[in-house]
Amino acid sequence: MPTLMVSISGIRGIVGDGLDPQILVKYVSAYADMCREGKVVVGRDSRISGEMVLNIVKGTLLAKGLDIIDLGICPTPTVLYNVKKLNAAGGIAITASHNPNEWNALKLLNDQGEFLTKEQNEELVQLINSGENKFKPWNKLGTSGSYPEGVKDHMEDVLDLEIINLDGIRKRKFKVLLDCVNGAGVYIMPEFLERLGCEVIEMNCEKSGIFPRLPEPLPENLSDTMKAVKTHNADLGLVVDPDVDRLVLICENGTPFGEEYTVAQAVRLVISKEPGNVAVNMSTTRAVDDIAVEYGSKVFRSPVGEANVVSKMKEVDAVIGGEGSGGVIYPALQYARDALVGTVLTLQHMLEFGGTLSQLKSSLPEYHIVKKKVGMDPEKADKILSGLLSKYSSEQVNTEDGLRIDLADHWLHIRKSNTEPVLRIIVEAGTSEKANQLMVKYLSEINGN
Repeated sequence: MPTLMVSISGIRGIVGDGLDPQILVKYVSAYADMCREGKVVVGRDSRISGEMVLNIVKGTLLAKGLDIIDLGICPTPTVLYNVKKLNAAGGIAITASHNPNEWNALKLLNDQGEFLTKEQNEELVQLINSGENKFKPWNKLGTSGSYPEGVKDHMEDVLDLEIINLDGIRKRKFKVLLDCVNGAGVYIMPEFLERLGCEVIEMNCEKSGIFPRLPEPLPENLSDTMKAVKTHNADLGLVVDPDVDRLVLICENGTPFGEEYTVAQAVRLVISKEPGNVAVNMSTTRAVDDIAVEYGSKVFRSPVGEANVVSKMKEVDAVIGGEGSGGVIYPALQYARDALVGTVLTLQHMLEFGGTLSQLKSSLPEYHIVKKKVGMDPEKADKILSGLLSKYSSEQVNTEDGLRIDLADHWLHIRKSNTEPVLRIIVEAGTSEKANQLMVKYLSEINGN
């Protein structure tokens, strides 16, 4: 059965088995109708299918009378940044993010350089279901241009952030092992780190478009990277996913910093200088809450998905936010998960902290999180969620995004994925042993439903 995932995170599928040319034309055509007129910024990650998808996207936009600004291969946050900078009507990032080679996707953006809101998604669905596919005559077609400077402009503005002591970071001369999984990060991260005065050791930084390992930056996929950090005596390891919106850190001793703690440490740095609210998703570590209490800030939680977090950040006027998967959102630059921003905030934090990355990690509240995913069709997943809600109805529960249950010594979040046909289960507790024991317990309950 063909796989096509449609959610607030975009349209995602396996090329040749769900994400086919006619599907791309259908969705891009409806998106063009929503934009109506003007410029659309496009960019893609490095995967092999990207050129095919890009050509269909551009051809459809041109046929609808929209003008195109093509950034080439670049990070997703670079596309978002340039939509607003270039006063475009919208943008399309062509990337399946952390999914393997056979996947690709369209991430659709509004004129603010942000993912479509819930209301905009509903409008898009109506346009798709209307079945109207009207194209322009020969003399009203759009025009196509490129803007390779888009990557440089994004980089320059990140380096110019007020919170960053650029001279101090450059003088520190961090030694960084960089793993870009041969994705779009290869086209920006090495130069970016060199601009920050870092000594860069490149790993999986080839412009082949073929991911040498599973691209999701989880510890089980990074064993060689973690060894390399220690072998090269690096100060830290930086790992980005194929479209460079997620940042995962590795300590100097070759151990994972923890993708959850990418956001946690960024929160501590920012609110120590800019007191204010914090917004993260429901799957993000409790360490953020503890840090916020320390600085007199409040934490607000949203459903998973960048658009949902951004909506909550705007609602509560948050000074920092993000997702525990390694996505830092710092509105001083833009409302987008951005590994470049995550990188400079991390280096600034290390500069001010003065110690090693593992020592910085030890200074943060300690929790242990376990994440699993189980392949499952939506109907069965709904039944499982309903059964668990009934069983734990007397506890503190939240049903905005699947089911989150908060207990005194741990929390559980179980939800249908926006990006894969799976059920995601996340448990966090005070110790690794406790978290793993609880995961076994909840998996047993899930399998029993």
